[in-house]
Amino acid sequence: MTAALPDAPLAHQQIALVDLLDRLLTGGVVITGDLTLRIADVDLVRIDLRALISSVNADVPSPWEEP
Repeated sequence: MTAALPDAPLAHQQIALVDLLDRLLTGGVVITGDLTLRIADVDLVRIDLRALISSVNADVPSPWEEP
């Protein structure tokens, strides 16, 4: 895929998947969601999802490393 002109509308721009992933990981992505399995107005299963996806490098070390 090739990139379109910078002044083109976003709906008409083509971006390679690798470039899209690079942009998302550079800034970070937060994913949230709720899923509830309900039968006869009784909640049986509830799942809450909260995830942060970001790149880690020497400038931004992992929070789980010991100092």
